[in-house]
Amino acid sequence: MDDDRQHAPATERNREPLLAVLREVLPDRGTVLEVASGTGEHAVFFAAAMPGLQWQPSDPSPSALRSVAAWTAAAKAPNVQPPLLLDASSARWPIDQADVVVCINMIHIAPWEAAQGLLRGASRILPSGGPLVLYGPFRQAGRELEPSNAAFDADLRRRDPKWGVRRLEDVAAVGERHGLHLERIVAMPANNLTVVLRSHQ
Repeated sequence: MDDDRQHAPATERNREPLLAVLREVLPDRGTVLEVASGTGEHAVFFAAAMPGLQWQPSDPSPSALRSVAAWTAAAKAPNVQPPLLLDASSARWPIDQADVVVCINMIHIAPWEAAQGLLRGASRILPSGGPLVLYGPFRQAGRELEPSNAAFDADLRRRDPKWGVRRLEDVAAVGERHGLHLERIVAMPANNLTVVLRSHQ
C-alpha cells in the first residue's frame, strides 16, 4: 500500500468471530469508543457491519492514528469518526461519554497501568448498563496456560518486562473496584477470549 494504511494479519482472522459476539452485546444505536484501534481495520469492518452505531477509534500512536484515518477514508465509512489520540493509562481522556467501550488485543501488549487506566476510564464514561468488551489472551484461574499463549507470554516479557498475558481475575477485580461487573466470558479461536464487563454504577 502506498498510503498510511497498515495491515495486521490477525485482524482478518478474528474479526468475524468478534463481530458475532459484538452483535449480541452491543446496542443497535449509540457511540462505541474503541481504545487502542491499531491499524483501524477493525473499526471500518465493525462500523460497516453495524451501521446504526457511531464508531470512535482511538490510539496513543500517531502512526496508528494515520492508519485509522487512511482506512476510514478508503472505506468511505460514514459512521467512523476521526480517530482520537488517547492513552488508556491517562487520567484524562479526550471523550466524556460513550455507550460502549471496546478494546482488542491491548492489555497484554502494554504495562499493567494501561489495563488499570482502561477499566477506570471506561467506568467513568459508560452509562449504567454500558458494556466494556475486551478481546485477547488471558490466564484463567485453575487452568494451565495453553502452550501457544505460554510461548506468546514469554516472548512479550522478553520484549518488555511490563508486558504479558494478564490474569482474568486481576482484570475482573480492578473492574469491580470501578463498578464494572464481569458478565460474560466467550471462548474464541486461537485460545483467545472475549470478556464482557458491564457498568453497574
